Amino acid sequence: MEKLDVITASPLFEMLSQEELAHLAELAGQRRYAAGEVIFEEGALGDSLFVIVKGEVEVVHREGDAVRPITVLTSPAFFGEMSVIDKEYRSATLRARTDAELLQLTMKELGRFRQAHRDGFTFIVINIARILSARLREANARLAGNA
Repeated sequence: MEKLDVITASPLFEMLSQEELAHLAELAGQRRYAAGEVIFEEGALGDSLFVIVKGEVEVVHREGDAVRPITVLTSPAFFGEMSVIDKEYRSATLRARTDAELLQLTMKELGRFRQAHRDGFTFIVINIARILSARLREANARLAGNA
């Protein structure tokens, strides 16, 4: 699958023009991870977000020596956006559950995109906020169900 196809399918990039999508495809780096390989560790300083091209990625939370699975993500999901927004440390560990191919956009590349496409960048931020809100509502619903 071509980078442009993946970017076009991702909810992260809804409302962007074809020109903006093509520019993001140029900026995105391709990464491959073997099953079980860690993409990033909880507590690491984040500087990029990822879009899943193919494979499965597992989100886990470490509690001492134990690892608690949170969810499994597949294409066209994205992750790592929280650290790009708040410039804080990663809140979870992500690892490839199967062999996985990802697109990576660093803060530097997103900054270049923002310089060239201010409106498109605004749409990305709005999409991140919308999806984070949906994830928070889902988490709240799960917690309420466990109460």
